[in-house]
Amino acid sequence: MNSQSELINLRLYIAAGTPNSILAVSNLQAIVDEHLVGRHSMEVIDVLKEPSRAIADGVLITPTLVKLFPPPKVSIIGNLGDKVKVLCALDLGSEL
Repeated sequence: MNSQSELINLRLYIAAGTPNSILAVSNLQAIVDEHLVGRHSMEVIDVLKEPSRAIADGVLITPTLVKLFPPPKVSIIGNLGDKVKVLCALDLGSEL
């Protein structure tokens, strides 16, 4: 389980302008605003502008959220609309 002070490093891969990517950005922002204030870093990468970054992380589908730290590395594919599943995948299920 994550401690309240542990920094969570997130990277969201999107294809800018697509409906699911727009929704994923919005859903992720709502999750971090509610559950990760002051204890996360978040980067949004447009795979249309930076395809090599997606390839380096093994991302083939957008939108994909990658939790880089703390281990283990976790990837979540989709628009992040199921908040419970996202929180559990990020090991934040205790915050429900």
